Order: sequence, then structure tokens, then C-alpha cells
Amino acid sequence: MADPLSGIPLASIRVFEAAARLRSFTRAAEELGMTQAAVSWQIKALEGRLGQSLFRRLPREVQPTEAGERLSSAATEAVTLLRRAISDLTEADEHILSITTLATLASQWLAPHLGAFQLANPGLAVRLDTNPALLDLSREGFDVGIRSGHGEWPGLESQLFMPSIFTPLCSPAMAERLNLKEPCDLLEAPRIGMEKEWAEWFAVAGLSEGRRPAIRLTADYQVLEVAAALGDQGVALGSPILFARELRAGLLVRPFPQTVSFHTGYYLVWPEGRRRSPKIRRFREWLMSVADADPAVIEARAGG
Repeated sequence: MADPLSGIPLASIRVFEAAARLRSFTRAAEELGMTQAAVSWQIKALEGRLGQSLFRRLPREVQPTEAGERLSSAATEAVTLLRRAISDLTEADEHILSITTLATLASQWLAPHLGAFQLANPGLAVRLDTNPALLDLSREGFDVGIRSGHGEWPGLESQLFMPSIFTPLCSPAMAERLNLKEPCDLLEAPRIGMEKEWAEWFAVAGLSEGRRPAIRLTADYQVLEVAAALGDQGVALGSPILFARELRAGLLVRPFPQTVSFHTGYYLVWPEGRRRSPKIRRFREWLMSVADADPAVIEARAGG
């Protein structure tokens, strides 16, 4: 049996429901933001599709026919249920902020600050995901992402909030054992991280012609490489921003001031057209305020 709704636009049902409920094409047009002529055309098209009249046209109003009354009752119920479902979905969506971010930034910087955001936004729950891939945010159900790069991704708007810099980090015991005085002292040191990245740091330090780096360990995440440095396994390239707590506590030292950047920085990203979403706006403003007040970020922006 053929579907009786096949070929009938939902827009026509919506127009019919408003006209039947208000008993007026003019008032239906005002409610729907349409012209009276557009409402009349939609009704005529629907009547033509159904093969019967749905309204009696009177001088000052319209009245549903018997067929129109039957359809009106069902249409009003359906539209009400649809509005309620959409409202419920929208309301639920506005109470959850889904963030996909990078593991090291999440554990070392974002998560320790999120409590303040949630205190300021008690009606908004946060769902935090760590994934190194740049996902299709809308398809995967995320509101925002935090990614490193140069700020240009198809289908996304972005805002830079933190520079991305790397510098040698190690434990105080390792720095003393290696007697680190000059960048060239790292040429023979046990190093942690990718050879290419170390080569770039040596170039910044003026040692581009130095010996080939001898890498002891590499890991998928920066936090794992710095954890190895904390365990006296060698010297890692890490962010002085993300590991500022360990530096302040004396668990790590930064033997040399030179830094290297592999991309512009860390960006907050969101799907195009969602800038005005209240929860995205609140999170964006909060994130920028936290970054602007972070001493390590301020120092990095100043060139340190």
C-alpha cells in the first residue's frame, strides 16, 4: 500500500494546521512569516493533492470542511508533538557542552580549570573527549574542539587562544647529572621525542650542524614523553605552558630559554554558523579569559 503522505510537503501540512486553527489565511500568514498569497497557494496545492476541498471561504474567515476538520485535528496533534520533541532536544542539547580536545592539553591545562567553568555555569554539563584526529564535529556530536595548527579547517570557525611552543624539559637530577650549561650539552644527552623535532630545536639554538640526535624514546602523546623525563629517563621537548605546574613545583627544570614552534598555536574550533550558540559563546569567552590570565601563556606570548 502506498504511503498516503508520499508527495505531500510537510510545509503544506504546517500551513494547513495554522490556517485551520486560526480560521484565517491572513493570521496564519502572520504567524508563519509568509504572505497571504503564499498560504492560499499552499492550501490550494494540498487540496489538489488530496482531491477535495479543505476549507469553505467566507467573507471574513475560513472554516474547515468536514474533511478539513478531520485533518485539522490530526495535524494539530502531530505539529504539537513535533514542536515538543524539537523543544526537548534543543533544551537537552543546550545543557551539555561536548568538547573534543588533545590528551596532553586536556590533562595538563584544560581539566584543572574546568571546575571554575562549571561553577560559573551550573546548568551546563561538560563532556570531554580526547582524540588526536580532527573530527567532523556535527556528525560526531561535538559542540567545540581544541586543536593545534594554523587556524584553517574546512567547515570550521576558529579562534587562537594559546601559543604552541616547545623547549627542553628534564628533572633537576638529570640536569645536574648532565651538567647542562649550554645547548650543545644536549647533543650527547639521552633525549626523548621525535628526531625531526629535536633537529628543529637545535637549529633554533644555533646548532643546525650538530650531531644527529640520539633518541631514546618516543610516544604518541607529549604528556607521556614528559612523564618519562620526570622519571629521569632523559630530556623531553615539552610545552612550558602545559607543564607550568611541574616547573613551578621544581619537579621539572627548563635548562635553556630557546623555544621552537611546530605550528601557530592551539585553537578553539566550532562548526560554521554556530558562533552565536549560547553555550559555545560562554565557553569561548571563558577559555579566552583563562588563557589571558595564565602567567605561562602571557610569558609565551611575549616571546618567552
